[in-house]
Amino acid sequence: MSHPYRPLHAPQLQPHQHSRSHRFREFRPSPGLASHVVTYWTVNFKPVPDNLGHRVIPDGCVDIIVDLLAPSSRQAAYVVGLSTQVEVMQFERPRSVWGIRLYSESARTILKSPLSAIHTSRVFLEELWGQEALSWVERLLAANSDSARIDIAERQLNRILAAAEPPEPSLVYQSMRYIYDSKGNLTVTELAEKVNFSERHLRRAFDRELGVSPKEMLGIVRFQSVLEELHSGDYASLTELALQHGFYDQSHFSGAFMRYYGLPLKRLTRQA
Repeated sequence: MSHPYRPLHAPQLQPHQHSRSHRFREFRPSPGLASHVVTYWTVNFKPVPDNLGHRVIPDGCVDIIVDLLAPSSRQAAYVVGLSTQVEVMQFERPRSVWGIRLYSESARTILKSPLSAIHTSRVFLEELWGQEALSWVERLLAANSDSARIDIAERQLNRILAAAEPPEPSLVYQSMRYIYDSKGNLTVTELAEKVNFSERHLRRAFDRELGVSPKEMLGIVRFQSVLEELHSGDYASLTELALQHGFYDQSHFSGAFMRYYGLPLKRLTRQA
């Protein structure tokens, strides 16, 4: 089953500025995992003079990351929780990483832990999966191609999902469907009305499960919806784009973009 939400990232949005330092690729999951996995991805980073670093922008998702150059399998795989603001990482040495990006509402089942427990922190996969993580990572590190890694990953993910108890749709899961369908263009009050719970109860559920507020998640998905339109060029003007996504003025629009992307909005417009 497909998913209505597919976030974008800096190497896709500014490929001409990352071509010297980044080799970024994405691979779609099999249809049976498409409602859980956003994408498999790989980044090979080469330090070059005056490079822009690796820009990590909020996407409402969580990543299992495998450092292909790690000195040991125990230190190679880790999980990074939900981010709420941009981070620019600078590397002094070459890096080669491979990852699985998971939708936040599916992450608890796969990681066997609520995202609130790993919010914005780096947690080694061994802490979540135990010894099983080490043997899985060793197979990934021994694989000689991205397709082989994807095959190893999909067998593991399918095994975990098959063994898990079929969950009842949680309040957070139901809320996220509305957030995706609306492209983040809802207020917390409107979202609470759609799921028939109070705003207070909704905020508690998000904090307990994801470690972020529903307002923050709405903002992130709305930001990613703006990026999608900037990327496609399917907008008449920045003012129209701001109004379409519920920003009450250009200053509010630019401020939100700066927080999540870390660069002025006009750096990603069609004119740029």
